[in-house]
Amino acid sequence: MRLRLLLVVFFIFLPSLAMATVKGIYINQTTLENTAKLNYMIENAKASGINTFVIDFGKLTKAYQQNIELVKQSGIRYVARIIVFNEGGSSEQVLSQAYWEKRYEKVQQAIGLGAQEIQLDYIRYSSKQAPSPRNYADVVRVISWFKGKLAGTNIPLQADVFGIIGFRPEMRIGQDAKLIAPHVDAMCPMVYPSHFEPFREHAVTPYETIFNALTSFKKQFSNKLSFKLYPYIELSNYRWPLTTAQRHVYITAQLKAVRDVNADGWYAWSPNNYYDNLFHVLQAQQKA
Repeated sequence: MRLRLLLVVFFIFLPSLAMATVKGIYINQTTLENTAKLNYMIENAKASGINTFVIDFGKLTKAYQQNIELVKQSGIRYVARIIVFNEGGSSEQVLSQAYWEKRYEKVQQAIGLGAQEIQLDYIRYSSKQAPSPRNYADVVRVISWFKGKLAGTNIPLQADVFGIIGFRPEMRIGQDAKLIAPHVDAMCPMVYPSHFEPFREHAVTPYETIFNALTSFKKQFSNKLSFKLYPYIELSNYRWPLTTAQRHVYITAQLKAVRDVNADGWYAWSPNNYYDNLFHVLQAQQKA
């Protein structure tokens, strides 16, 4: 009787456990392979309520293999970030299945190390590409191919996309949210205020910038998404210098915008993995 009761309780709460809000940070391979820095990240991430690391997978090394175990043992979810076309692809790369195959080898290696999800970045044409409606079809073909290769693995596929496509498709890079949606399990729009124009306006209105971009993004699907929405926020604005106190406000505003649009979670981006300001904000919120 007691076992039956426990099973009933477990299955009642199972859906809510599966739908836990994703709170993640980006970890580059240099940080991953630095044991002391990685342990610092794990300790502070867990103290801050962060449950996911999006970790670069570039080259398989002994240090990578050893340290990825530290992440998994900590209970933090391991999402492998795979760069598909470095800085965006040329026509030759985007149309080359042989090129895709080389990138898929990295996907297989990451899964072999225990990656629970795959995140494709730079899954687009170069911004120097001539604008053409065909660019959309080309990019979708690549994403669809990766999704097909993952069929049967139970490994979800995420795609990083430009924040601007929350407002409209971007013909030059070939990203259209509505065309990409059927081929991914999650989309990660990079809604960095520093990337929107006029930057002086968006730098001082981070909440409005992200809220409007994500609201527009969801409206393209009549607010009924067939995929998870995990926007990327930024921890500093490279075009608008901020003091430490101002960065705390900047981060807090972005997190509030993500919550207010009912996204499924968020990822925080710092190319050099400086997360102390984020840790400070999140830990202060826990104490409030």
